[in-house]
Amino acid sequence: NTNGLIRRYLPKKTDFSKVTQKELNDIITEINDRPRKCLGFYTPREMFEKELKAIGARIPLRM
Repeated sequence: NTNGLIRRYLPKKTDFSKVTQKELNDIITEINDRPRKCLGFYTPREMFEKELKAIGARIPLRM
């Protein structure tokens, strides 16, 4: 599950005052770009983009 994935990067008792925003952004990107069995081996990002397209949303995903 997602909590387990997060714990791979940020173990219990991690001092979040020492974790930079860039580190958090990098972790988020890695998790969102990792294929997931529960999503048919699509990435969360791909599924999100697919859903946005299905509803006709026009939202820039990367800046």
